[in-house]
Amino acid sequence: MPAPRSIAILFASCALAWAQPKPLAMEPIHDSGQSVTGAFEGWFKNADGSFSILLGYFNRNLKEELDIAIGPDNRIEPGGPDQGQPTHFLPRRQWGVFTVTVPKDFGKGKITWTLTANKQTTSIPASLDPLWEVSPFKEEGEGNTPPAIRFVEGGAAGQGPRAITDELMTTLPNPLTLTVWVADDAKTLPGARALPKGPPVTVTWGKFRGPGAVTFASNKPAVEKIEGAAAFNGKASTTATFSEPGEYILRVVANDWSGDGGRGFQCCWTNGQVKVTVK
Repeated sequence: MPAPRSIAILFASCALAWAQPKPLAMEPIHDSGQSVTGAFEGWFKNADGSFSILLGYFNRNLKEELDIAIGPDNRIEPGGPDQGQPTHFLPRRQWGVFTVTVPKDFGKGKITWTLTANKQTTSIPASLDPLWEVSPFKEEGEGNTPPAIRFVEGGAAGQGPRAITDELMTTLPNPLTLTVWVADDAKTLPGARALPKGPPVTVTWGKFRGPGAVTFASNKPAVEKIEGAAAFNGKASTTATFSEPGEYILRVVANDWSGDGGRGFQCCWTNGQVKVTVK
């Protein structure tokens, strides 16, 4: 059974503390020059019997975005170093960014994500400890579920932290149009006396991997309400331009009113990844 919310929040907070030496935790906040630590958010069981380990990260810099290539400075072991983790790290806390799938017989196994940034190394372990089980597809007690994302209108939908994927191609210097369709149950925050302002779903884009800089016309494009079967249906578009050719992965996350990381409850948001070949 999933751990109670209070326990989940406590352990999520401890994950970052355990991952770093205490002197780092006590340092003042800086725009740049600080470390990056992986964050173990929890785990959940998949329909096929395998398990997904949910990971995010904390970039302690207020402004510095860091690129850390897969290898000695960015590795998940055993089985790595590449297990689908980001190589581009946005500032501050990024919740539930990706998952690592482990087999049904993983048992008491453990994986460790090690990052070296600005000459500071941190490691975070992750396992299937029962205290870390989370429910990312339905919030306990409230029945809230994550938004659904589609990359094609009327196409296949993704829901939850295991990313739905798409592939696109563009040619320099042309901007690439990025459009997603979202649907949500529009359930409000627990105890809310009034509906929050604006649409119940927000869409945020960011660079996940790639050799060059990515510039979005808006990394949080407006979500336009459209007709559909769900309580809320919307469409959001932006463009991305790339500084150099190569293979990129862009991450899009759809959050409902529960916000980033589901306010620490690990529900309810949906990840998407778009692989972009830039020629």
